[in-house]
Amino acid sequence: MPLSVQPPAASVPDAGRKTVAVLGPGRVGGLLAALLAGAGHRVICLAREGSAGPLREGGIRVRSRQFGTLTTEVEADTVLREPVDLCLVTVKNTVLDAALHRVPPHLLADGALVPLLNGAEHLDVLRARYGDEAVVPAVIRVESTRTAPGVIEHGSPFVEIDLAGPPERPAPLADLLTAAGPVTRLVPDESEVMWGKLAFLAPFALLTTRHGQPIGHIRSAQRDTLAALVRETVAVGRACGGRTADEVLARYDAFPPDSRSSMQRDAEAGLPLELDAVGGALLRAAERHGIRVPLTTRLVAELAARA
Repeated sequence: MPLSVQPPAASVPDAGRKTVAVLGPGRVGGLLAALLAGAGHRVICLAREGSAGPLREGGIRVRSRQFGTLTTEVEADTVLREPVDLCLVTVKNTVLDAALHRVPPHLLADGALVPLLNGAEHLDVLRARYGDEAVVPAVIRVESTRTAPGVIEHGSPFVEIDLAGPPERPAPLADLLTAAGPVTRLVPDESEVMWGKLAFLAPFALLTTRHGQPIGHIRSAQRDTLAALVRETVAVGRACGGRTADEVLARYDAFPPDSRSSMQRDAEAGLPLELDAVGGALLRAAERHGIRVPLTTRLVAELAARA
């Protein structure tokens, strides 16, 4: 039965209620903001005024294969004005530098910053601005889209988050996130988290965008190409601490056949692509480790030419 919550019920005790900022309440951030607010936490969404206004007035509405229908109230502003316990960074890599002014570093002095971006190279940017202690490396696996400000369609039957680092730092964050809905696990090795995700994401993003087809078409009509690309990206990922090919291929089969990558959605909407953050990062890592990736190189070049 669909779940409808408005306003969010205080399902966590007052002592456990956290203040969470979400930088970029779009496809991923909007979903997480709604789940956290629905769990009883105070959520502040940070966005441009054109997006912040509708969030203040109507909250966030989610239609989800996993969670049903959810409507929650959130706060919204264009810049963070007070300290928070947690800040989720869910903007696109293409606008990361421009968006970070919305989160002044001194307001995270005692809080954690969890970036849920595509790619792996953004961690250096965030650590330089907020410090090593504040930044908790993380990745998310989910398929969702924003159809309007504050309106989210969650298509995948799962939301999975991996947090890296010594357990004492991310463990409370994992408990908080899991209680709100996303299955969250702790992985000690940062490279495994970041490159395991990228080895999976790159074939999904590059092939769905190149062919303009959802993953169901790619894993059937383009199965051999998908497998060949996975072998390349996994070779790079393993050199950087990622996962095996079998685990990557199995994840594609778990996606609903109509799932599209965020890069494909951006291409269809005429938006800038995260091509450098995804494909570019893989090519640079392949070069560092002396690994040949001809298929990845060709796909990145073709998409760059089209963009």
